[in-house]
Amino acid sequence: MTNPRLDLRIEEGIARLTIRRADKLNALDAEMVAALPVLCARIERSPARVVILTGEGERAFCAGGDIAAWSALTPEDFGRFWLRGGHDAFDALARLRQPLIAVLNGACLGGGLELAACADYRLAEAHVRIGLPEAGLGIIPGWSGTQRAVRRFGAGTVRRMALFGEVFGAEEALRLGLVDQVVPQGGGMAAAEALAAQVIARAPRATELCKMLINAAEGEERERVLETLAGIVAAGSDDLREGLAAFREKRPARFDSPGE
Repeated sequence: MTNPRLDLRIEEGIARLTIRRADKLNALDAEMVAALPVLCARIERSPARVVILTGEGERAFCAGGDIAAWSALTPEDFGRFWLRGGHDAFDALARLRQPLIAVLNGACLGGGLELAACADYRLAEAHVRIGLPEAGLGIIPGWSGTQRAVRRFGAGTVRRMALFGEVFGAEEALRLGLVDQVVPQGGGMAAAEALAAQVIARAPRATELCKMLINAAEGEERERVLETLAGIVAAGSDDLREGLAAFREKRPARFDSPGE
């Protein structure tokens, strides 16, 4: 599945994913949400070593979910498709094997902040505004704004945004740990390119394993990480080679005891 509002370019070890809907403040509609896991699968299987995520223009990184896309849904469809689809999309982003850098080049509100929370590093341009305004519309932050955001930013900060409606500027967001670096307006992409070069200069397998282990420690994907790491060990073992050879030769497998 492709979507003209999501532009993915992979070159020189970097996957650049850009939300191209500046006229709607880069808000996500249902088709864009559905396309994100497919694009993540392409990134996973690509030679990219690092991912840069940003929004088109200078007004918004992402203003969240397009109200027109979900406001007419029944409560059942809202939960089944809009919220579950968003979780599938954002989980795929957060669990990419490659480090993910988000360039916040404008407003980062609601689902936009939930999107940014998927990143391993958040660069904020000096003019950005960050918040979770959903309760003011009578809805909740439903794409892990009360879960992943709490794990990554702390419950106190999320409470200030989700319960009291506070919206933070870039410097306050940096102080609170919502972002990792503040750069001048228009300087986000250059800073992200420099960070990407740092990632590419490091050992790729060690970097990937570090990200998996950090995610597991944070509660992001503990079960998948444990089974993936164990599977890697098993797949490189003499036991597997013997087991496959026995299967092909239609004979009982002869496994050596550890240490023999």
